[in-house]
This record gives sequence, C-alpha cells and structure tokens, in this order.
Amino acid sequence: MPDGKIRYDGININKIKKDDLRRSLSMVLQDTHLFTGTVMDNIRYGKLDATDEEVYAAAKLANADTFIRHLSDGYNTMLTSDGANLSQGQRQLLAIARAAIADPPVLILDEATSSIDTRTEALIEKGMDSLMEGRTVFVIAHRLSTVRNSHAIMVLENGRIIERGNHDTLIAQKGKYYQLYTGMFELS
Repeated sequence: MPDGKIRYDGININKIKKDDLRRSLSMVLQDTHLFTGTVMDNIRYGKLDATDEEVYAAAKLANADTFIRHLSDGYNTMLTSDGANLSQGQRQLLAIARAAIADPPVLILDEATSSIDTRTEALIEKGMDSLMEGRTVFVIAHRLSTVRNSHAIMVLENGRIIERGNHDTLIAQKGKYYQLYTGMFELS
C-alpha cells in the first residue's frame, strides 16, 4: 500500500499542534452552519476577539455587507434555526465573511457555490476572489467557473490526478477538463 506524508510549509503535519494547524485554516463548505445569535456574532465566530470594524470589513470583503444592512436589524439581526430566515446564498456569504475575519494563510473551499443560483454565485465568486488573494487556497468544485482563475487545477478521476495545469493549458490539451468545461461530458 502506498504511503505518503502531508507537509504544511515543509513541516510534516504530524509535528504541528492540532490547535495551531486549525488556527491556520479556514473552510467554506457547501452546507453552511450558522448559530443562534446575531449576524455580527456569526461572522465574529471566525475571530472571537474581532472588533465591530473588523466584522464590517470582513462582510464587505465577502460581498455580504449590502444584504446585511438591508436586514431588519442589520448586523444585529437574530439568526435562528441555522439561519433559516436567510437564503442559501446569504448564508454562504456569511460563511465567507467568517473565513475572511479569521484571515488564515490557508483556505479550503469545498463546493462553496454548488447549491446557489448563478446570480448569487457571481456575488459569492467576487467575495471569494477577494478572500483568496495572497493565500493558499484549495478549491473543490464541480462548477468549473469556480476554479477558472486558479494557478493550478488538478482533475481527479477515481481518486487519481489525471490532468494538471492552469485553465488555458488544460483547455488546449482537449482532455477531460476540456470536456467538462465545454459541457461535452456530464458529471455523475
């Protein structure tokens, strides 16, 4: 059986304290989880000692500030039942703001735009583009528009990397990525 190591900045992750590793990562998942509390509290969860100004800045970076200010009580609007009073896209924008306020060097985006409409996806992508600036970001996505601007794209099939390159390189190869991107192949 093949054996491997995961290195983080050249350090084997087995040698890094779990708390330090967790602090250096933020994740935005397909299914966002919000807590009972205000919008402000939910964003601040990414950095518990954040000032109000830092919360506002993170919301602006995530493209969430406008919709938040239109809520009944703005940043003081109470969220209950996992944010049931918000749309999926609004919940996603709050998750991006939460990741932004943590300001991690590494970000994992796992199907972060898969269950939203294309108009909201465009807003979220702008927020994510701002968030990705200057970080190492792992994007796991079936919607290829999410990865188009990545420096390195890896196409996986049956757990193996079958293609690697940037968007232009992979399009020129006319392989699986090209088929997926141009709609010549359906994802299962």
